[in-house]
Amino acid sequence: MSFAVAADEYDRFMGRYSLPLAPLLSDLAGVAAGQRVLDVGCGPGALTGELVRRVGAEAVAAVDPSASFVLAARERQPLVDVQQAGAEALPFEDAAFDAALAQLVVHFMGDPVAGLREMRRVTRAGGVVAACVWDFAEGLGPLDLFWDAVHHLDPAAAGEVGRPGARRGELGDLLRAAGCREVQDDALVVHVAHATFDEWWEPFTLGVGPAGAYVAGLGGDARARLREQCRSMLPPAPFVVAATAWAARGTA
Repeated sequence: MSFAVAADEYDRFMGRYSLPLAPLLSDLAGVAAGQRVLDVGCGPGALTGELVRRVGAEAVAAVDPSASFVLAARERQPLVDVQQAGAEALPFEDAAFDAALAQLVVHFMGDPVAGLREMRRVTRAGGVVAACVWDFAEGLGPLDLFWDAVHHLDPAAAGEVGRPGARRGELGDLLRAAGCREVQDDALVVHVAHATFDEWWEPFTLGVGPAGAYVAGLGGDARARLREQCRSMLPPAPFVVAATAWAARGTA
C-alpha cells in the first residue's frame, strides 16, 4: 500500500469520488462560516477546498503524513496551515478547533482510536468530530466491483474488508471509544459518471492505495485477465457508480 504518489495520480484514482463526498461530510459536521476547522489526512486537498469555501482559508488547518500530498495541498491552498503529521500526534493545542474532520482516512490510521482521540483533544468542548470511510463490507463502496473481480480470479487476495470503520456502525463505535459523546451514525452516497471503461480502469494502474498496489504486483497476463474480468462485470459505458461511505459524528 502506498500514498507516496503524485497528487494528480491520487486525484485520478480517488478524487473523482472524494470531491463530491466532501460537501456531504461537511454538512454532517455542520461546518459553517465563523468556525475554525481541521482536515485530518487531507491528501491533496479535496475536503480542504470545501472547508475553505465554507469558512475561509485562514480558518482552516490540515495535516497529512505524505510529503507529496502536503506539498500539493499547500500549492492548491497557500493560505491554509498545512502540516505534515499523522492523526495520532496532531501538532495543535487543545481545543483549537470548532470541528475536526477525517475523510476516507480512519481505516488507514495506525491506531484509529488514538487518531480520533487526538481529533477530540484539539476540538473545543461541544465541537464536532466527524469522519467517513467507504463501505468495504456490503458491496456499496466505489472499489467493491474491483475487489469482487480480484477475488473471482484470486480468492486469497486480502482486499480491504477488515479495515477499521469499513463496516456499518464501526465508525460510531470508534468515536465512542475515543471519548466522543452524542455519537450519530450516517451514510453518505455519491454518484459518479464514467464515460468509458478505460476511464474507470486506468486509475487502478497508477499504484495508489491497496487496489493500486495489488495491480502493480501483477504480471502482464494477470493484469490483462483482471482488466477483462472487471469489464465483464460492469455495465456498458457510459455508466454511473453509486458509492456509499459510512459516516459518524460526535461531540468533543
